[in-house]
Amino acid sequence: MVQIAPQSRRGRSGRKMPVQMVAPPARRSHSPVRVFFTGVFAAFMVMLVLVLVLGVLVDHQAARDETGPADAVVVLGAAQWNGRPSPVLQARLDHAYDLWKAKYAPVIIVTGGTGDGDKFSESAVARQYLIGRGIPASALLMEQQGRSSYESMVGASTLMQQRGWQRALLVSDPFHMLRLKRMADDLGLTGLTSPTRTSPIVSGSETEWYYKVREVVTLAYYLVAHK
Repeated sequence: MVQIAPQSRRGRSGRKMPVQMVAPPARRSHSPVRVFFTGVFAAFMVMLVLVLVLGVLVDHQAARDETGPADAVVVLGAAQWNGRPSPVLQARLDHAYDLWKAKYAPVIIVTGGTGDGDKFSESAVARQYLIGRGIPASALLMEQQGRSSYESMVGASTLMQQRGWQRALLVSDPFHMLRLKRMADDLGLTGLTSPTRTSPIVSGSETEWYYKVREVVTLAYYLVAHK
């Protein structure tokens, strides 16, 4: 830094007076607290953007119907009520029945294990319901261990890969489709989404918004945990 030599000036008496050098103002240092809260705010904004992006992607996939020929229809489980499918599960099973009837796939894989305190597994109840609708037992396979979507998809993919199958027609509620498609891809399957449109979880309802928000959070966790 170039230093300027002190100069002198004359006062009223004619005597030379030294000119004092003025030091530049000191830079204000940011306090640790301010830095911390700035970082927290930036992280929050990044997370908010990511959540919004995931929400848009979930909605985009929910609106798509990729129904086409497949090796098997894979129905994601939902609650059963003491041996009877809940309305949500029944809507999924009815859609799977229609796909099988239309000959999109020769086999339906029903998924879902036994919940705490339950006497029946979701897959057993689903299988019995579809048999009651006229589907032969030979056209039904069960995955009975899954207690989460991922565990059910792992079991379903194992059943398919043991038989040399790869294309899975995935059946669940619309908001569930993006995560299932990603899981299928991660497990080596070609997943085609075929959401049911008759679910009692009505589009645009508060209940659907609740499930969408939960789905976005669950999807974000899945993307991080299964990288």
